[in-house]
Amino acid sequence: MDIKEIQNLIKFVAKSGASEVKLEMDDIKITIRTGSEDRGDSTTYVQQIPMNQPVAQVLPVAAPAAAVAEAEPSDEDSKYITIKSPIIGTFYRKPSPDKPMFVEVGSSIGEGDVLCVIEAMKLFNEIESEISGKIVKILVDDSSPVQFDQPLFLVDPS
Repeated sequence: MDIKEIQNLIKFVAKSGASEVKLEMDDIKITIRTGSEDRGDSTTYVQQIPMNQPVAQVLPVAAPAAAVAEAEPSDEDSKYITIKSPIIGTFYRKPSPDKPMFVEVGSSIGEGDVLCVIEAMKLFNEIESEISGKIVKILVDDSSPVQFDQPLFLVDPS
């Protein structure tokens, strides 16, 4: 995790209104405190934990960014656009358990259509499409945790 990702995380936590967030990954512990009564600034502690063995993968943690990006080049998926998660949270395909799914494979979508909901810190964030097209593949199971920038949908823009 680099300093830019930590700064983005601090901004995200400050905007969320949470008073304290603790994040522990394999080799890093981060505690972010905001809005304390004694002082108006935020405090961040970053602690590097010594590792006995190398870490295979460190998942990025950052604030929301662009939700749509070009798909990674592969033979059959190169013509599709990947819609990625703008935040960390829990992915839901429907607005509530008794409601129908937002989109299915084969659904036509337009700009501004709600594709899913991601719950982050007890807030349900509607993820809207920034493109028009047809859903080709749903890459995440309902009620699954998602990371920042994780691919969620493949869309055929044609």
